[in-house]
Amino acid sequence: MRRAAAVLAAGTLVFLAGCSGDDAGSDPAGSAAPQVALAPEDGAADVSPVTPLEISVSDGELAGVTVVDDAGAPVAGAVEEAPGGDSGTEVWTPEAPLAYGTTYTLTATATNSADEATEASTTFTTVTPTTLSTPSIGPLDGTTVGVGMPIRVYFDDPVTDKAAVESHLVVTSSTPTDGVWSWLNDSEVHFRPSKYWPANIDVTLDAKLYGVDFGDGVWGEKDRTIEFSIGDRHVSIADASTFTLDVYDGDRLVQSFPMSAGGPEFPSRNGPHVVTELNRDRVMDSSTYGVPVDSPNGYRTPVEYAVRLSNNGEFVHAAPWSVAQQGNSNVSHGCINLSTERAAWFFDFSQPGDVVEIKNSIGPALSEADGDISDWTIPWDEWQAGSALK
Repeated sequence: MRRAAAVLAAGTLVFLAGCSGDDAGSDPAGSAAPQVALAPEDGAADVSPVTPLEISVSDGELAGVTVVDDAGAPVAGAVEEAPGGDSGTEVWTPEAPLAYGTTYTLTATATNSADEATEASTTFTTVTPTTLSTPSIGPLDGTTVGVGMPIRVYFDDPVTDKAAVESHLVVTSSTPTDGVWSWLNDSEVHFRPSKYWPANIDVTLDAKLYGVDFGDGVWGEKDRTIEFSIGDRHVSIADASTFTLDVYDGDRLVQSFPMSAGGPEFPSRNGPHVVTELNRDRVMDSSTYGVPVDSPNGYRTPVEYAVRLSNNGEFVHAAPWSVAQQGNSNVSHGCINLSTERAAWFFDFSQPGDVVEIKNSIGPALSEADGDISDWTIPWDEWQAGSALK
């Protein structure tokens, strides 16, 4: 909230005395009249609606505070001690956030021991955004996901002030992690720890974006809280050199399946893949990644028990036509082929956010170009460098 901060930092506080004349500021007994200072400054414009309304009193005590909107309607709120316990400074906090594009008047009264009263007022106008933005967030609220699922926040408009936005995306978990936000581009930021999430924990994202200046006239439309859980640790290893899929439940190897990975023309991508969806039945269509169905390498094939690993067409799925090759050669178009029985078991075992680490393929490494989640292929120091909060 750079603009709102600038108003507070640069604004002149409003001082109004309760008396006038040569001896203003003291009563006949020598007591100083109370003084009241308010922020934002009188006449301030383009103020964030979440800017603190500060009241400082000297030589007296605060006796009353009112806030009204531009129609004169009172705004409900309460006075609280300023964060940090700044002596003599209090903050008026509204019951509901102030609105955008609205003029408000803050009035405060203070009295001293001699019952002298001082009243001060300041009128300011909140900013009128060009665009209001509410990002999409995954995982969804109330879901359970695997240990590889990052938190993903997608914005409709490019974010210019990434630091302001990132500072208002607060992640907490029942088991603390070293997680960091990293911007993949101007409209997308992800959060993950240095290693996979701990299993069986609860995670909360407080996206406190109302009143936050994203830059270029875009402001946060509302606050959102997302709560989700991390389930059991499922990290499987698909070794294209041994043609084997080893499936782990926690640290325990529970299955070792013969498989067939991508062949020489369509090798599987190496690296940690994150499960994003499960389809009991699916039609595999080569045209979805640019190969026409009627071309020599094209296909349109119904499959069962399809567990998506990336957006470039990689799945673990049933492939009864390649059972003879499973365990001894790689013949797929990039997928992990299993027998129908084994694919059904893996389908039932899996959840979004599980990890399948493909290794020893002749193909390239998984990258951002392959789909939504390549987060775990990025080295930790590089990931941290993607944060806007240095």
